[in-house]
Amino acid sequence: MTNDRAEAMTYTVRFSFLSEQGHVMSHVEETVADVGAGRTVRRTVTRTGMSGDGRDRIMVPDGAADATYVRISDVKRVPADEAPAPAGSCPESGVRLYADQGDAAMGLRVVGLHLENCGGRPYRLDGHPALELLDEDHRPVDGVEIVHGSGDIATLPGYDVPARAVTLKPGESASAGMAWRNTTGGGTAVNVPYVRVAARDGADPVMVAPELDLGTTGRLAVRPWTKEP
Repeated sequence: MTNDRAEAMTYTVRFSFLSEQGHVMSHVEETVADVGAGRTVRRTVTRTGMSGDGRDRIMVPDGAADATYVRISDVKRVPADEAPAPAGSCPESGVRLYADQGDAAMGLRVVGLHLENCGGRPYRLDGHPALELLDEDHRPVDGVEIVHGSGDIATLPGYDVPARAVTLKPGESASAGMAWRNTTGGGTAVNVPYVRVAARDGADPVMVAPELDLGTTGRLAVRPWTKEP
């Protein structure tokens, strides 16, 4: 993998493991953090024989022990200084923000946003996260309305509750969310691979890759921050 950009990037690569007949048996995602401009990183897919600390190896998952082929099915890249912090780590800001894998049913998509106060001071949230929709080249996407609440997309728990201030003590967490439908009618379908998220005004942004397949609906619903149990 070679970073041909002018800034350091963090890559998430999705590998698909296939049977001899070409059927997908399993997937695994590998994150390669902070690849400098012009730098090349090499790793090897292997079944056994981990060497050193294993960071130069990508292990075949248990569900694909008999896989015959492997292919790269997706690659996402975000600026290294906007990449979500990995689990178990804490950024200098003292808060860790990330998106989950989401859920899809009957054309309705929902992706959760999660924020952990991993620092040593209280952290205040007020209302909704600020979102900027970006295309494959991280340029702004126009023509999509970001709605605070459900926006008549569906009846969604927690989306239409009044936004309230939330103060997280160290160790506490909050969640928000995004929801949309992938209906396609007349016009050109819109896909948004990246979203830049700011937890509050003035906060350091984090770029996530939820792959919003918005179809021709032109609308994205946002749930306000609420404290998690």
